[in-house]
Amino acid sequence: MKKMCIIILTLVVVSISGCDTDREPQRLTEFGLVIHGGAGAISRDALTPEQDTAYREALATVLKTGYEILMSGGSSMDAVEAAIRIMEDDSLFNAGR
Repeated sequence: MKKMCIIILTLVVVSISGCDTDREPQRLTEFGLVIHGGAGAISRDALTPEQDTAYREALATVLKTGYEILMSGGSSMDAVEAAIRIMEDDSLFNAGR
């Protein structure tokens, strides 16, 4: 299976609630998650339907993990670390190797 040469994960978390340090921390209610599966290029024509599905499912897992952490009150750093860990441990990607 052809692997991407370089994997870059960018997880951007934007909080609309502000940064008032005198108040108790608020749970994020509005945020955005952005991931990037790699700097290399794999054309869809080069992937079997099963490979395409596997990549899409892996990226969906990354997004779901970050989302669940943020919705449960976790920090953006926790969400980023968890998302990166998933991609580093997934054999489809070569992040961190």
